[in-house]
Amino acid sequence: MKSDAKSTIEAGKAILGIEFGSTRIKAVLIDQENHPIAQGSHSWENQLVDGLWTYSVEAIWYGLQDCYADLRSNVKDLYDIEIESLAAIGVSAMMHGYMAFNEKEEILVPFRTWRNTNTAQAAAALSELFIYNIPLRWSISHLYQAILDNEEHVKDIDYLTTLAGFIHWQITGEKVLGIGDASGMLPIDPTTKNYSAEMVGKFDQLIAPKGYNWKLLDILPKVLPAGKNAGFLTPEGAKRLDVSGHLKAGIPVCPPEGDAGTGMVATNAVKQRTGNVSAGTSSFSMIVLEKDLSKPYEMIDMVTTPDGSLVAMVHCNNCTSDLNAWINLFKEYQELLGIPVDMNEIYGKLYNHALAGNADCGGLISYNYISGEPVTGLADGRPLFIRSANDKFNLANFMRAHLYASVGVLKIGNDILFNEEKIKVDRITGHGGLFKTKGVGQRILAAAINSPISVMETAGEGGAWGIALLGSYLVNNDKQQSLADFLDDHVFVGDVGIEVSPTAEDVAGFNTYIENYKAGLPIEEAAIQFKR
Repeated sequence: MKSDAKSTIEAGKAILGIEFGSTRIKAVLIDQENHPIAQGSHSWENQLVDGLWTYSVEAIWYGLQDCYADLRSNVKDLYDIEIESLAAIGVSAMMHGYMAFNEKEEILVPFRTWRNTNTAQAAAALSELFIYNIPLRWSISHLYQAILDNEEHVKDIDYLTTLAGFIHWQITGEKVLGIGDASGMLPIDPTTKNYSAEMVGKFDQLIAPKGYNWKLLDILPKVLPAGKNAGFLTPEGAKRLDVSGHLKAGIPVCPPEGDAGTGMVATNAVKQRTGNVSAGTSSFSMIVLEKDLSKPYEMIDMVTTPDGSLVAMVHCNNCTSDLNAWINLFKEYQELLGIPVDMNEIYGKLYNHALAGNADCGGLISYNYISGEPVTGLADGRPLFIRSANDKFNLANFMRAHLYASVGVLKIGNDILFNEEKIKVDRITGHGGLFKTKGVGQRILAAAINSPISVMETAGEGGAWGIALLGSYLVNNDKQQSLADFLDDHVFVGDVGIEVSPTAEDVAGFNTYIENYKAGLPIEEAAIQFKR
């Protein structure tokens, strides 16, 4: 196996996927059978600058180069060779946000990430104008908010893109975007597989009095579905990626995608009636629809799969960050006692102990709002743990309440899909940090959305693997198969993972918890109001 991987890399037949997550940039190298054979990573953190969450352009390039250098080092350690060429490359990143450039390719304002919630006025106005739910984090919301705020830079915009689109542009020279990521800039028409012409027209008319010298389509990337030619690595791009100079130019690069799209690919959830849930720093569920919803819902975003099928997305800004902070308290306590710390053991013991708690958490409630949470209508956040004197306050219920909180907002959104829209789903797959402790996150999520949840062994490979698979689809799809068929036949081959079904007791308990949770939201609002 090792010699096969080595010869694959030497022959330039390996495929590279790179994904920019919120806290980690990850690179995965896959072989011709789509198995990971090497990886690299770089940790980074967003910064709050002038009240907005951002990553600097310098941090983006340093992170990319350090991640690739880590991959090179891994290849050197494993196979004692250099990466000279590749069969394909794919770039993915956290979706949405706002990166605006002038005609000199200079960034006009710091990158505004998905995490910012300053766009409420714009999102509400556009949702009304388009008769379509436009979330706060979408690029069009950021653009219109900048217009409403009379920001000086707007007149100078020559190109507007996402983080994945920016990196792809800089390494290939192509101003393109995968359809899944593009659907988080502006709604996509499922018939034309392009930006909605009706909404483009409405927006241009709306801002016409401003007299800008651009129209919306002038500044947006070209939309490409998975499998389409999206350009080649340029000599400058090769140097940007590999500062050591070993990597050669001319490598095909697949359409850049958002992390939601790569999550769908990595969990084989691009077919209609399938879905996936990603649960890490933030969480989101993606359900691939057979038809459009009956009406717009503020809690549900309509995006697409990387090949253009409609997807109902519930996106939550908060998931495991507060839970991890509490786990770290137990780590500190263990260190205080002089006991050696194994974080996997701490997570495993606490998560499994949570399952011994009451199904309704004994009345305890947790709000995990490190930042604002649009689904529950809160523009800011304050982590909060609540109990009354008569609640059953013990460790199992305490941990269970925090695990419930990590998917509580997700439940509120998905209840609309399953209870009101009567959406049918054959399979939902979970991936991300919440599912690392075997069986626990699965059982909690199954209870939350009253649906069986599968977790695959490969799901831990995540979005970097997902975008590498899209690179493979670009160059290895000899039979011209659909993306879903390609994944079934060449990647997953019957692997549906290990499934956990909800129990009636867990479902009833979570329903009680969520009613308490919704009733207690005014307490969270008051905490935010008096936040110092």
